[in-house]
Amino acid sequence: MPVVSLLVEVKIARRAENAILTDFLSRPPLPESWHELYLMLGTSSAALIGLLFVATSLHLAEIANEEIYRLRAQYTTLILLSTLLQGTAILVPQPMPVLGVELLAISVWGLSFPLTLLSKAVKIPGARGRGGFSVRRARFFIAGYLIGIVGAGMVTAGKEWGMYAVTVSYTSLLIASIWNGWMIMQGIGRGERLRRK
Repeated sequence: MPVVSLLVEVKIARRAENAILTDFLSRPPLPESWHELYLMLGTSSAALIGLLFVATSLHLAEIANEEIYRLRAQYTTLILLSTLLQGTAILVPQPMPVLGVELLAISVWGLSFPLTLLSKAVKIPGARGRGGFSVRRARFFIAGYLIGIVGAGMVTAGKEWGMYAVTVSYTSLLIASIWNGWMIMQGIGRGERLRRK
């Protein structure tokens, strides 16, 4: 008798689990109105990744020889990749809670980039003077990801307005990545001018 009751309990638990999963997956998707915006933002991320690769390859020697440039180019590329992944997730038709979990995972993963860069850059002597490394800019990246985490949590809970926080996060990360790329190129330009003198 105990084996039969155990089997019945397992069967009931599986049905409950399936019902919860079915409910989770059957929730409505993100409204279509967000798709055009994220088509543009995702395209921007992809274009910026390409431009960063071109700029990096044009100044490969300088970037390879300077640890701060190498780190910043690497982490800027990873941050842009995280925005591209967010844009892709938003464009995939899926229930909002699933999208929210994906956005949350990407934002938590992305948060590790500025934290890791900051921990490495502060150990490099003179990093602030070369390539325009800035703790303030690192804080800006961190704040962007934290806003994204809050927004993703709201989307996971089925709250569409969480997408506004995700969009603020995404846009701020794009802006900071452009700013970061520009500062890297300025630092390389300054180094080239000093070597010519």
